[in-house]
This record gives sequence, C-alpha cells and structure tokens, in this order.
Amino acid sequence: MNNLSNIQKKQLKTIAHKLKPVVSVGQQGMKDSIDEELAIAIKHHQLLKVKVGVGDRDLRDDIIQKMVEKHNAILVQRVGNIAVLYRFNPQKGKIEGLS
Repeated sequence: MNNLSNIQKKQLKTIAHKLKPVVSVGQQGMKDSIDEELAIAIKHHQLLKVKVGVGDRDLRDDIIQKMVEKHNAILVQRVGNIAVLYRFNPQKGKIEGLS
C-alpha cells in the first residue's frame, strides 16, 4: 500500500492528530541512532509523528524527504516542524479507522 487515496490520507491525518511525536531530530540533524529509532518506531506503529527541530526550513524538508525515502514511508502531512509518516506493516494489519 504505497499509494493512498485522498480519503485515506484524511483518515490518517485524523488518527494522527491525537498522537505525540515518537521520534525527535535535534539541531544536529539525523544521526544513526535516530535513524534506527525511526526504523523500529515505524515498523511498530505504522503511523507516527516525527519532530524535526532544525532551524532551516530547507534542511528540515530535506531531512523529512530522506526519512520517507530511506524507510519506504509515505508523508501524510507536514505542519511546521512535525511530519506524519505512514508505512503499512502486513504483520500488524490495517490501522483501525483506515478504509
């Protein structure tokens, strides 16, 4: 499930609204330990918020794009320094509330 319909994206945004960021990227940018933490978190949660606290908007967008590509995730939404990522895990099944 690499492509999501607009309805599915809207459903994921609604589900993610109540979530707290699980992974945080600080001013030093991506580190291997953060990357490993993200890999574990997205496999377990499927849908998660990531806080990217770097000051530069272009750098923030670049970090988010690299996370999406490296972890084969879908960027559901980005608001400010918070990104919502989704990757389906067949072992977990479909997220409740997602059609």
